[in-house]
Amino acid sequence: MLSEEVQARLRERLDQVHEWPSVYMFKFICEPDQARIDKITALFPAESEILRRYSSGGKYLSLTIREVMMNAEDVVQRYVGASEIEGVIVL
Repeated sequence: MLSEEVQARLRERLDQVHEWPSVYMFKFICEPDQARIDKITALFPAESEILRRYSSGGKYLSLTIREVMMNAEDVVQRYVGASEIEGVIVL
């Protein structure tokens, strides 16, 4: 889980580099386990663009998810949710 300090730094950085609303690109890496993938994608609305890319050996899956976000807090909350899923690397 993301600490309050990490969340505050992320919010600050996001507000420095983005004007809201903005299309934001989330990246996650995990083993290609369908239950885990379902938990990640459940954090996002159905209209989000989701790209999947497997590692060369197929052991890992990279998920790139694009969504229009209204503010930095919404982005942080998506990352908090993803960080609570076991085996997910949040980039």
